[in-house]
Amino acid sequence: MSPLPLLVPFLAAAAPMEDSSLYRWQEGEPRWASPENPRAEKGAGGSENRGAKGHAFETLPAGKSLTLAAVEGAGIVDRMWITTEDRSPEMLRGLRLDIYWDGAAKPAVSVPLGDFFGAGAGALVPMETALIASPEGRSYVSYIPMPFRRGARIVVTNESPKQLNLIFWDVNFRRLPSVPADALYFHAFWSRDRATKVGRDFEVLPRVTGRGRFLGTVVTTLTDPAYGKTWWGEGEAKIYLDGDRELATLVGTGTEDYIGTGWGQGAYVNRYQGSFVADEPLGRWTYYRFHIPDPIYFKQDVKVALQQLGGNPKEKIIELLNEGVNLKPVTIDPGQRTNFQQLLSSGKKVTEPGLPKGWTNFYRSDDVSAVSFFYLDRPVSNLPALSPASERLQALRPPAPPDKKPDEPGNPGQ
Repeated sequence: MSPLPLLVPFLAAAAPMEDSSLYRWQEGEPRWASPENPRAEKGAGGSENRGAKGHAFETLPAGKSLTLAAVEGAGIVDRMWITTEDRSPEMLRGLRLDIYWDGAAKPAVSVPLGDFFGAGAGALVPMETALIASPEGRSYVSYIPMPFRRGARIVVTNESPKQLNLIFWDVNFRRLPSVPADALYFHAFWSRDRATKVGRDFEVLPRVTGRGRFLGTVVTTLTDPAYGKTWWGEGEAKIYLDGDRELATLVGTGTEDYIGTGWGQGAYVNRYQGSFVADEPLGRWTYYRFHIPDPIYFKQDVKVALQQLGGNPKEKIIELLNEGVNLKPVTIDPGQRTNFQQLLSSGKKVTEPGLPKGWTNFYRSDDVSAVSFFYLDRPVSNLPALSPASERLQALRPPAPPDKKPDEPGNPGQ
């Protein structure tokens, strides 16, 4: 049996068919770990203040950690919900979410809390997808199924420079006699490159060894102002499977193409693909693709990369080159395959006489970060630890102030 059954509720909701799992009894003891029942014990919830909401939240000082759930035995996390009163860019990036499986010393999930829930551009937006949600932009919700065999521990650490006064949560899980033998462990990894190298792909997910499934990614691009309003999203997604080295097995046609749109990218939210933020005035973009209807399994290893390519008419690219902007032209597209120019393979310069006018793609450098979701056949991966908060908190780019009117320049409108 594959891990696909863990996603059956999502698939069933997307299709007009009967879902028998809704009315068939299933083994499993439901539990909620929350401040009102931190150990998720049977018959022990709401014990303070005579049951009248005596302990609904905690305060998390800077530098301290808080265990949201600690479970012994087998089970599956079905849902997590968190809300905080401070959702500033510093807190979104400064809170660290760690999830440990089966008593492992190294977390399988170690990511900034905000980025995990689509807030890589510095703000939560109202959204609901098949995996994560924030119904009104004030909470963090995960629907990702997370099975475990011997135990689970979920921890939030405040690595921001200020105290978090209010954090509410509940972790909804089921205790099970066992999980399927081939059930995979959920993992999440975050990485960032504040200035990608011209001509080098950004690694959304560095090479992971083991057997598993790449579930998808949430990517944030903060564009370099040096490129002006040129389009940044020409880069192709590349997924290297089971021994691929120089060339990937799965290659798309462009960044906005990878998330299901085309000819540019606005803000939209769909179940499996979308763009939470498309803020051209401030150069902030957060977008995602979840491989649920199109699963990506791997047997021995996987790596996911995103080319750092932009595009604009040839005249603008030559203008930027003359200004000394860091870029490298790669193709000229006159609007059809006839006379299409591959500058790298031909060795031609974009400024050479006789070359056609047209859309010119070019390697560029931007601030790019990503959270990758994947399942693996082991509770610990070979990936490096999360970078320190001092690095994560550098060069944040918050949205426009809320007092801006929607039609004023600089307001992202979401």
